[in-house]
Amino acid sequence: MPERINRIKEVLVIKGISQKELAVKMDRNPNTITSICNNKSQPHLKDLKRIAQILDVDIRELLVPTKDD
Repeated sequence: MPERINRIKEVLVIKGISQKELAVKMDRNPNTITSICNNKSQPHLKDLKRIAQILDVDIRELLVPTKDD
């Protein structure tokens, strides 16, 4: 099982946006977005920033924290 690094799938659910919709808005193959959402691969930083803009969230909300406050 891949290490959980991003929370993109969770944020998509919260925002009510499907992975297919995100793929269209990102101009990416839906399989690429599925792979990212399942933490099998990770987006480039520019793509992560674009996803945050599309979902109207702070980029930090898309990542799993590495440290507890």
